[in-house]
Amino acid sequence: MRGEPARLIERLASLGSPRVGIVGDLILDRYVGGEVHRISPEAPIQVFEEREEEDRLGGAGNVVANLAAMGARVRCLGVVGRDDLGRSVLERLRGLGAHARVVVDRSRPTPRKTRYVAGVQQVLRADRERVVPIRGAVLRSVLRAIPPLVRASDVLVLSDYGKGVCVDAVFRALVAAARRSGKWVLVDPKERDFARYRGAQLITPNRAEAERASGVSLGGRPGLDEAARRLMRRADLEAIVITLGKDGVYYRTRGGASKIVPTQARQVFDVTGAGDTMIAHLALHLAAGAPLDDALALANVAAGVVVGKLGAASATREEILAHLAPSPADTEAKIVRDRSALDRLAAAWRRDGKRIVFTNGCFDLLHSGHLALLRAARRRGDVLVVGVNDDASVRRLKGAGRPINPLEERMAVLGGLAAVDAVVPFREGTPESLIRRLTPHVLVKGADWADRGVVGRAWVEAHGGTVVLEDLKRGRSTSETIRRILARENGRRAGRTSRRGR
Repeated sequence: MRGEPARLIERLASLGSPRVGIVGDLILDRYVGGEVHRISPEAPIQVFEEREEEDRLGGAGNVVANLAAMGARVRCLGVVGRDDLGRSVLERLRGLGAHARVVVDRSRPTPRKTRYVAGVQQVLRADRERVVPIRGAVLRSVLRAIPPLVRASDVLVLSDYGKGVCVDAVFRALVAAARRSGKWVLVDPKERDFARYRGAQLITPNRAEAERASGVSLGGRPGLDEAARRLMRRADLEAIVITLGKDGVYYRTRGGASKIVPTQARQVFDVTGAGDTMIAHLALHLAAGAPLDDALALANVAAGVVVGKLGAASATREEILAHLAPSPADTEAKIVRDRSALDRLAAAWRRDGKRIVFTNGCFDLLHSGHLALLRAARRRGDVLVVGVNDDASVRRLKGAGRPINPLEERMAVLGGLAAVDAVVPFREGTPESLIRRLTPHVLVKGADWADRGVVGRAWVEAHGGTVVLEDLKRGRSTSETIRRILARENGRRAGRTSRRGR
């Protein structure tokens, strides 16, 4: 099912920016991190000591986030309350570059799910919501927004979280507009009766939703096959994809093809949002013209990336490529030549709460001093980005005889290091513009820069980051290595000349 990696890599490389439209329930996900060390003296319950909190887009918003991380052009239609949470949802959608048509409903709060997490374990979830079907002026506003959303999209997604937006009138309007345009509708369902989704082409329930809707236990392959057949008949589907969490994904097509595809995760931390990732990437690749087999193979890899992270998260093109490619290509996957690709990577890292570290240099002849600096820098955060001077800028800095190794070789060596997560070339005399674009949490340079003024310091510190000067190994530098090589070569030449003289 996964297909030839080379073919999938080529599809990923030629993906472009497909247009995807999303209609659904917008939710704000709040993650409160902390620790549990004791039981309350007031009641037999755990005492959760809060340490930090973070808000992310949930529900249909998480589908938007997954698509934005892949560079798609996204349009989103949903409803929020007239409150600070609703304004936060709208700001986050626009921050992702999505064209958001958000209708305000004064009669309800914006839904929020708060998850209390100790380590990687959720200990409690608290929901704030009022679940009622949209009606009146709010419903009419949503219905008016559907035709232009469909016209501006290649594939449509209905993200139904059962919060009241995806009522029958909304679904019928979406299907009718999509049918007139010859476009597919994909549904992430919540309703027990899948017949109400008749008119969609593909549905992506999870295991519990498929069991509930079909009345069949999904304990093994026969149950999956029977449940899929029943649900496809009930909704007249082209295909069904049932997500099974850590056990992977099951699919079946109208033609009878079916298979269980194992998850591509290297390690499963949290299956939260894996269904959002699956439907987002299916829509993305179908919108780009991929056949269903390839779209599902790529979506399954993306879901494997996401369940290896904590909470609702996204996968980037670079992360998917790293999973698809054999190990020699992993090094190449770390080399980020396109600044827009770097923007997507940085946005994904920030959404996942990762601390970004940056350092830079020529890295001409890699030596133990370089390795010590890079390892020390990586320990300062979660991802290390290394800026590398191109050949012309090295010559301007070091002279006509440098670099010894061309840019591609220097980047390949750096990409092969476990401490390095991304390698970015730059042609300017300093990495100032690159630092401003990345805005790292930590900027690392060698201690020899203490009296020279660290380029980018003002920008990083003005944005709440820190600058660290790491001690260097004495006597370890590329220039010193070159001097030793030349001294030995000169010594050998002098010896040969002396012998010829005798």
